[in-house]
Amino acid sequence: MNVVEVDRKLLRELQALGFPLSRSANALHSSGNSGLEDAVNWIIDHENDADIDQMPLLAVNIEIDSSEPEYTNEEMEMKVQELRDRAHQKKEEVKKLEREGEKERIRAGKELLETKRIAEENERKRFLALRKAEKEEEKRARAKIRQKIDADKVERRHTLGFLSENPAAVNPSTPIVHNKMNPLPVLSFTKAEHMRECLRSLKRNHKDDDARVKRAFQTLLIYVGNVIKNPNEEKFRKIRVGNLLFQDRVGSMKEGIEFLELCGFEKTEGCNFLFLPRHKVDMAALNSAGSLLRSALTNPFFGVLSG
Repeated sequence: MNVVEVDRKLLRELQALGFPLSRSANALHSSGNSGLEDAVNWIIDHENDADIDQMPLLAVNIEIDSSEPEYTNEEMEMKVQELRDRAHQKKEEVKKLEREGEKERIRAGKELLETKRIAEENERKRFLALRKAEKEEEKRARAKIRQKIDADKVERRHTLGFLSENPAAVNPSTPIVHNKMNPLPVLSFTKAEHMRECLRSLKRNHKDDDARVKRAFQTLLIYVGNVIKNPNEEKFRKIRVGNLLFQDRVGSMKEGIEFLELCGFEKTEGCNFLFLPRHKVDMAALNSAGSLLRSALTNPFFGVLSG
């Protein structure tokens, strides 16, 4: 352990003020024996240190000159009290700063929580607005589907020969034929209506295999589309009935063959081919067939018959 050199005079004065020897010696050594005021300040600043009262080894018979003025006991007590008051004031200022810092941390925390609450509220409102918009969109979609179903019902009733309450309002251009033997009017069937019923029959008869029905509709649309785009190309107007791909997709369904015949195709060469002569190409009928096929592919209710 190192020997602590202290000013004996200052040491006696500190002891006279009531400070223990160990604390006085540590204060003088740590303040460099610079003076009584510095030593007292050190004691006040370090009075809570755990080792402040640990007794150091003191140098014997060592005098250190000090420029510290002579103080009476009363003056020293006043000086020490002044130093204590100053240290207390400093501690109070530190505590005040700490309290203000704590208040600022609390305020910042509250602002952060409020900001988070506002952000969560805005997110909740945005979610509710989005959900409301989705519900409205679903409502509009359901309304469109209902309208489509109603229109399809009316159209099927016309196709099957039933009159609506106001047939002119549904389709005023539809021709009506009156049967002399039957007082009820019966709607005449057009080629397009035959095509539509043919596709519906195909879907109903194969309702347990939607994928097969879809492939048949897609294949028929390709055949019809090729003829519309290339009416002068014979290869697009001639189909080999025995072709395995054709049989798998269309030929094995009687409604598929019937639909092609309604489009103008005829069986030739011992029924080995379906052929559409150039002079019998009816673009209006083919366009109508294409529209019906596209409708059958996109309308999930196509082919659903209701009373």
